[in-house]
Amino acid sequence: MTFSIWLSLLMICMLGAMSPGPSLAVVAKHSLAGGRLHGVVTSWSHALGVGVYALLTLLGLAVVLKQSPTLFSVITYAGAAYLAYLGVNALRSKGGVAAKLAAGKQVDLKKAARDGLMISLLNPKLALFFLALFSQFVAVGTEVTSRAVIVATPLLVDGLWYTLIAFVLSNPKVLDKLRAKAQLIDRLSGVVLILLALRVVITA
Repeated sequence: MTFSIWLSLLMICMLGAMSPGPSLAVVAKHSLAGGRLHGVVTSWSHALGVGVYALLTLLGLAVVLKQSPTLFSVITYAGAAYLAYLGVNALRSKGGVAAKLAAGKQVDLKKAARDGLMISLLNPKLALFFLALFSQFVAVGTEVTSRAVIVATPLLVDGLWYTLIAFVLSNPKVLDKLRAKAQLIDRLSGVVLILLALRVVITA
């Protein structure tokens, strides 16, 4: 793989990571509620899911999805269901995880990791992204090193981007102001996640 081709891959991955969607909502939620560590854990578990998609594309998932609309529909509706589940939980929350922190209760990092991983694995937008754009680079890199770069690039770009988001949102000055409105943030994030779930179903 040449450097110019890698730059093209890098730019596409950056645009994909920076586009707003359910992933941003989930990372923001855990960063605001649980703090920097929770945001970072969510970010990198999400990046792991992105890496899984990249690896599966190399193994031929693009061909499978193109030839099996039923499989793609299953992924789409499973993703919508998980978004709706997260949204309902946020709406039912009484002050969010931030309130538990203020009361001295521990927040489970496993939940942050689970949400980050699942929101990427069950996000049909990622499947479309790798099917329409990323798969074009698979034929370019046939060597082991090139394939490793193809998988590592979107994983690292995604992890670093959302880590930056987590650091910004968990800044003490920003966090103190936002935690004071934890319940409102929960309600808004819940509505956004449910609307995203509906949009996935409508456009499926």
